[in-house]
Amino acid sequence: MSIPVFKNYINGEWTDGPTFENRNPANTDEVVGLMVKGSAADIDGAANAAQAAIGPWSSMPGPARGALLNKVADILDRKFDQLGEEMTREEGKTLPEAKGEVRRAINIFRYFAGEGSRMGGHLVPSERDRVHMFAIRKPVGVCGLVTPWNFPIAIPAWKMAPALIAGNTIVVKPASASPLSAWRIVEACHEAGIPKGVVNFVQGPGGSLGSALVNAAPIKAVSFTGSCEVGHWLHGEASKRRLRIQLEMGGKNPTIVLADCDFNAAVENVANGAFFSTGQKCTATSRAIVEDAIYDKFVAALVERTRKLKVGNGLTPGIDIGPAIDAGQLETNLKYIEIGRQEAGEPLIGGNRLTGGDYDKGYFCEPTIFGGVTENMRLAQEEIFGPVLAVMRASSFDECMRIANNIPFGLSASIQTTNVSRVFDYVYKMEAGLLTVNLPSAGVEYQLPFGGTKDSSFGPKEQGPAALDFYSDYKTVYLKY
Repeated sequence: MSIPVFKNYINGEWTDGPTFENRNPANTDEVVGLMVKGSAADIDGAANAAQAAIGPWSSMPGPARGALLNKVADILDRKFDQLGEEMTREEGKTLPEAKGEVRRAINIFRYFAGEGSRMGGHLVPSERDRVHMFAIRKPVGVCGLVTPWNFPIAIPAWKMAPALIAGNTIVVKPASASPLSAWRIVEACHEAGIPKGVVNFVQGPGGSLGSALVNAAPIKAVSFTGSCEVGHWLHGEASKRRLRIQLEMGGKNPTIVLADCDFNAAVENVANGAFFSTGQKCTATSRAIVEDAIYDKFVAALVERTRKLKVGNGLTPGIDIGPAIDAGQLETNLKYIEIGRQEAGEPLIGGNRLTGGDYDKGYFCEPTIFGGVTENMRLAQEEIFGPVLAVMRASSFDECMRIANNIPFGLSASIQTTNVSRVFDYVYKMEAGLLTVNLPSAGVEYQLPFGGTKDSSFGPKEQGPAALDFYSDYKTVYLKY
């Protein structure tokens, strides 16, 4: 059986070139597809095509752009099962998680399609007689969208849809570890009849293509989700050209567990936040900060819950945790497990690469918990992005909050408590952009703003109505009549 080839998409045409392999991280014998490797010249061509298309696309009425986005959603919906299976095969997450993400991407396109009919501005009264004044939204221009591998269809969707409905044209650069899911959105845009040049897609190495993207003359804005290291570099490069920049980067997210919590629900929420999606979420729980009065009981219950989690190929029914995305991420997981052993002693559970049978074909790691972690340890300060949880002891709610905030990151946080006063103290004092109460730290919806604080994020928020703030500007009009 021949391996399918997935080409780049520039100015409405599928373009050929040398390829790289997209392999299944649960079974590295399987090549999911051959992806055409783009070049800096391809980025320039895509940006120029997007520049040529900006006038007609931005002049199209917002509801007409919305109708096209609804067509994209319909096409993705018809391919729902296929897209879920492909995502599991290229990224490794379980099939139920993959299908949930596909559904989210579809809903995002439908949500922003509706914004085309609600693209409001500001109408205010003037201090002067017979002066009518108002402000209307206008597109920014050509936007470069750089997306990560861990949510390979949802994150491209939540960048592409608001950019397009606001009247911008786009160049999409997906992560090389899982580009097929984003490719399917672009395919749907093509099938839906979005005009040539409006959507462009170039896949390949992040270093050379990222540099070409941020330096392409037509680019006016760059939205990036990925590592802090790359995000900081991108900010510096974009600043040289005064580009609009949006960065979503790392996290070291806490879940605070108080003695008055719903105990069983708290155990489930911490296990879910820490280990589902193999811990490969920027919003995953990587620190559980537990009040001293229930620390021993909670840790014992959490270890037992973790023992029941099943690791394996995400296409297999009943599997809870898939593989790491690639050999590099598995190596990072194992490196931090060794750091944890040096800092905190043997893990309470896990701590090994899984081997034997089908495990030998993939990048599988046991879900791992370290107890007795203190806030000065690397295990409590550095992002791992894998199924490794640091459990920390605190004497009181105030101590929990102090430890939770003593971190350079500020993406998400969770609290497990039945005390309403503690909930409000947490809401107003927690230094994070996404807060959950009696829920896992991971698991957000598309209708509200998404983004963090401190080193986790920079620029306007993504998702919800706030997403349009990055992808549009204002034109203010004063009219004497």
